[in-house]
Amino acid sequence: MTAQEWYQKGNDYRKQSQWHDAINCYIKAIELDPESPAVEAKRMLDDIMAFYCKDMYNP
Repeated sequence: MTAQEWYQKGNDYRKQSQWHDAINCYIKAIELDPESPAVEAKRMLDDIMAFYCKDMYNP
């Protein structure tokens, strides 16, 4: 899969509130393309999870 496909798959997971799967897809997209929009998407999801799920999420 391409970085764009991983990014889109991550977005699909995010829309379904499957945070862990979304982050994993974003990481794969970033590995393939460090300039991918997945960089910003992962950062925002990390920030959201750190704020709302402090006990469940530990980056």
